[in-house]
Amino acid sequence: MRKKRIRTLVWLLFIGYTGCLLYWMFLGFGRDSLRSGGHFDYNYNVVPFRTIAMYIRHADLFPMRTWVINLFGNVGVFIPYGLMLPYLFRVARRYRSFLLLFGCPLVGLEVLQMLLRVGSLDVDDLILNILGASLAYGIFAAFTRQDASGGVEMKYRV
Repeated sequence: MRKKRIRTLVWLLFIGYTGCLLYWMFLGFGRDSLRSGGHFDYNYNVVPFRTIAMYIRHADLFPMRTWVINLFGNVGVFIPYGLMLPYLFRVARRYRSFLLLFGCPLVGLEVLQMLLRVGSLDVDDLILNILGASLAYGIFAAFTRQDASGGVEMKYRV
């Protein structure tokens, strides 16, 4: 019974957190004002590490808030998925499956942001997002194991 309650709670957190992220990605942070000027080109970067290198190399040219949010925010905001996906979906307990389950929708959302002109498609965002989720996945894998019923239990007792 306790495991079922925890699973229900994790589902609620997953749905709520995903809803918040979708809002932030498509509506939040003044994204509508990007289109209100009448002209907004499709923005994209498909060169790995171009944006990351720019923020690191030219950190003095940007307000600290800008590069901290772009580098660390893109890592941190997806950490919960590295914990929730393998907990909720048995198939995501293998890293390759986790990457597909996490990465494919993420690529779709990045493309959709660009097509709707509410953001850009940036491969560096994808790299940082996957890094954040993968770090948490590693923690999940290190501290949990599958029980006899296919559920998850902690490897270590505190």
